[in-house]
Amino acid sequence: MNNVTVKNALMFIIPSILGIFLFMTPIPIDTEDGRSVQLPVMFASDFLMELLSVEVITIIVTILLIVTAIVSIIATRVKNQSQTESFWISIFATSPVWIVVRIVGAILAILVFMNVGPEFLISEDTGQLLLTDLLPFLFSIFLFAGLLLPLLLNFGLMEFFGSLLKNVMRPLFRLPGRASIDSMASWVGDGTVGIMMSSNQYESGKYTAREAAIVATAFSVVSITFSISILGRLGISHLFWQFFLTLFIAGFVAAVITPRIPPLSRKANTYIDGSEGQEEPKEKNVVKNGFAQASLRAEESFKQGNNIQTGVKTVFDLWFGVLPVVMAIGTIAAGVANFTPVFEWLAIPFVPILEWMNVPEAAAASQTLLIGFADMLLPAILAESFGITSELTLFVIATLSVSQLIYMSETGGVLVASKIPITFLDAVLIFLVRTIITLPIIVLMGHLLL
Repeated sequence: MNNVTVKNALMFIIPSILGIFLFMTPIPIDTEDGRSVQLPVMFASDFLMELLSVEVITIIVTILLIVTAIVSIIATRVKNQSQTESFWISIFATSPVWIVVRIVGAILAILVFMNVGPEFLISEDTGQLLLTDLLPFLFSIFLFAGLLLPLLLNFGLMEFFGSLLKNVMRPLFRLPGRASIDSMASWVGDGTVGIMMSSNQYESGKYTAREAAIVATAFSVVSITFSISILGRLGISHLFWQFFLTLFIAGFVAAVITPRIPPLSRKANTYIDGSEGQEEPKEKNVVKNGFAQASLRAEESFKQGNNIQTGVKTVFDLWFGVLPVVMAIGTIAAGVANFTPVFEWLAIPFVPILEWMNVPEAAAASQTLLIGFADMLLPAILAESFGITSELTLFVIATLSVSQLIYMSETGGVLVASKIPITFLDAVLIFLVRTIITLPIIVLMGHLLL
């Protein structure tokens, strides 16, 4: 291992172990509902929400959305007139479409906070759910994940696993080996963290547009903790291992297929600077070479000394760029789901399919299949309200709602607002494709395991 010293090896090992612990290591905790597990970064987020209170964070988020809308207009105008670029302009300046979205997000936040406006926008199932429940969580997790993400990205861990797994990730998922860290962080941690990592890697020229889109839409699964809460809500917590095995198999198959079909297959295989994507050549001695690359990358990162600044910019990008989009798109999507029959109409073709698959209570179950696009909790909530009792049907609903991945109230909003080239239409198509691929697998596994 040329150029590897004890010093730069420790520069790689210590921050990387800390990053793995914070983002990928579930630790047991005591809750009101009994024993559970949680990631340290999620624990820090929850601690902040308890320390400040959700009410205070809701006020902070509302002010933040208003400031974002106003400053974005000013910053974009300044950039267009003077062509100047600065730290703050890079955060706030954007396109006219996203300015409108940020303004809509601010207006909705004001209406919900003041409890003024139509129920479609401000009810507990729409605007209130977003502003007082989801956005405080995202505000907190973005703070800690953004500041600490350099531990996973900048100190060699990506290079090490990139070398280790390049001969596996490329043929299976059309991805570089370094994407394995994103994938693991998403599966073990939280989907928004995976999207943050993918966007960062794309912006820094490590992923092509296609690779970033694949990682963000094929692996950004909701957290294990949230999955447990869904199972508990449906009264099937005893099926966790059957659920997790099924989720893994369905997710794996979808991750192999979706990169090879539209819309992901049509994404440009170019880096953010326009250069053509390059496949890594296969190599031997992957552990030795990976360790050497990781150690040198860690040494370079320490020399540059800009990790704190990078972390702060990531936090600001997420706060000012993503939260308004989640508020705007998530509220409207939840309103459509709760106050219109659109998703009921879309679910009609699934009734005979579920009946053919021998899924009990198919008519009620069909209405839960697509509504998760608006919010990940809606399928479980609907299943409760319909009074579905079949264990198999509840298992299918829970597993499918997690494997679909794209939820406009959270991951979908974060994804569309990121620098990754995924449009709203892309998100719709990917959601539908994943549903079509994973549904028969989940039903089959349910029949075999239950």
